[in-house]
Amino acid sequence: MDFTVKERAGLLQFPCSYPLKVLGKNTNAFHAMVSAVIEKHVAEGTEITYLTRVSSGDKYMSITATFIAQSQAQLSAIYEELNQHELVLITL
Repeated sequence: MDFTVKERAGLLQFPCSYPLKVLGKNTNAFHAMVSAVIEKHVAEGTEITYLTRVSSGDKYMSITATFIAQSQAQLSAIYEELNQHELVLITL
């Protein structure tokens, strides 16, 4: 079953631990941009754990950032900003 962002909102109870995955090209600029966007929207002092994986051909990188999400509005703002960036291929 495929859920839209609005439909998923009813499935989460905030605050909650949230793993956000971003896929893009394997560059230092990509990693720096993803962390800057997420840290901009997450409260100062909130722990963010980053797990980075590189594709077998070293062309792509996936970053999973896990943090305590406070609201659906916060998640929507992060997804919107990431999806508008040229370095981002997919967000999950």
